[in-house]
Amino acid sequence: MTDAPHAELIAIGETMVLVVPALAEPLEHAVDFHLDAGGAEANVASHLAALGHPAAWAGRVGDDALGRRLVAQIAARGVDVRLVERDAEAPTGLYVKNPGSGVQYYRAGSAASKMSPAFVDALPLDGVRIVHLSGITAALSGSCDAALDAAIDRARANGVLVSFDVNHRAALWPAPGDGDADEASAAPDAPTRLRALAERADLVFVGLDEAERLWGTATPAAVRALLPGPAHLVVKDGDVGATEFAREGDARGADGPDLVAHVPAHRVEVVEAVGAGDAFAAGYLAALLEGRDARERLQAGHDRAVLVLRETSDFPREPRTD
Repeated sequence: MTDAPHAELIAIGETMVLVVPALAEPLEHAVDFHLDAGGAEANVASHLAALGHPAAWAGRVGDDALGRRLVAQIAARGVDVRLVERDAEAPTGLYVKNPGSGVQYYRAGSAASKMSPAFVDALPLDGVRIVHLSGITAALSGSCDAALDAAIDRARANGVLVSFDVNHRAALWPAPGDGDADEASAAPDAPTRLRALAERADLVFVGLDEAERLWGTATPAAVRALLPGPAHLVVKDGDVGATEFAREGDARGADGPDLVAHVPAHRVEVVEAVGAGDAFAAGYLAALLEGRDARERLQAGHDRAVLVLRETSDFPREPRTD
């Protein structure tokens, strides 16, 4: 695998072609569409690069027109894409955004679903400060799930901070009772697996709504009680705000009480919420890399998320001045 130039953050995961209506209108009535590049990890890398921090995206795409298009789009955002593998045997994934009603995925058997620990083991981590991962990857395939553990192991061995966004996508996980009995008993369910991955990370992002859906935790404090391991835990509560629990000294497993900070969300007319969490994570991580304090980190997350909430794309097509 080609060596990457210096990057402060490497984001590992699937990126797909995003089909989105040009206007914020229901899919069945839309006439004009944009083709964008979308995926939680590449979104974070894109926003981070836009904020002036060198970032790389590592993933797999099909050796097809859509794969070449999305890699070029992400590169145009200033993200290093030399860690992307192209697969001649599997296609690039695709998803369609229906503004206000979520998304539809067409990603089964994609090139990204064939990511494995071997892919992660070949990634250069010299000079990297953060490896960013997402719970989405765990649901794509058994080899992708194993790649997450391999990525955490490699980051730990190299003294690199592990950032993990829970990103629970219910449609990607088998429902209880799906499949045959042997497969169902062997595969971990989403609550169990995502909690285990979060506990292994240094920094975790999770929405309060998804935490309640996964684990029955109704308050940020309850989420922290469930996830005591990460040195930083950020719980996002939609238009209410975000709360960070940070251990003194940022040390994993250190004794002593958390430092707790809360910053209200901006008041904004929401066009489409999908992708805003990735923008928030990038704003927060940029501030963390700059050594800013907890309130400034949360504020930076909100500031970046607003740019996505105001439009249908996962990444602002043009810089805004307002």
